[in-house]
Amino acid sequence: MPSGRHAQGGFTYLGLIVFVFIIGLVGAATLKVEALLRRAQLERELLETGAQFSAALDSYAAATPRGQPRAPLSLDDLLRDKRFPNPRRHLRKVFIDPVTGKPEWGLVRAGEAGPILGVHSLSQATPLKQANFDMRFAGFENREHLTEWKFMAQETGAQVQPIAPVRPPVPPATPPEPQPPATPDPQPEPEPPQDAPPPEPQQPPGQDQDSGS
Repeated sequence: MPSGRHAQGGFTYLGLIVFVFIIGLVGAATLKVEALLRRAQLERELLETGAQFSAALDSYAAATPRGQPRAPLSLDDLLRDKRFPNPRRHLRKVFIDPVTGKPEWGLVRAGEAGPILGVHSLSQATPLKQANFDMRFAGFENREHLTEWKFMAQETGAQVQPIAPVRPPVPPATPPEPQPPATPDPQPEPEPPQDAPPPEPQQPPGQDQDSGS
């Protein structure tokens, strides 16, 4: 029969296992929460970085001399605008994408090799933020990938077809069932014409006078 000391040691060991298990669950949940908070912070930084690109593209377009293109052909043109005798700077540097950690951006161009109208992240991750965007980021709601957050210029004068949100297909409407043709009500048969009574015989004129004489 086990002594009290051995039984107490067994309960202590079991309690230690439960304690370690609980600590592991709490630690895993804490790491997951920290990862989500970090991801949300990176998305906020991406929005602010993209806004600086949009502002630089607007500045480039607003400063366009007469007869010059209103949008740059490369991001380096935002660092040194060579349309002027003394190059101007519209962007301090080509920023690093906070999500990918690389100074590489997708470019939205007007045509295959046309001027740059906007930039976007190259990350295919699903954004945590899906709604309640600032007015600067209209059209960012309900996107499946961060690469769909396109930071566009507003002053270039060029138009790009926006990406429409994905909508479930609408099933075709069911045609109404054909109705049987209405049966006309039977019309009553016309009654045969009745014979008119024979006319009464009329007396010849002057007959009353002869009968009274």
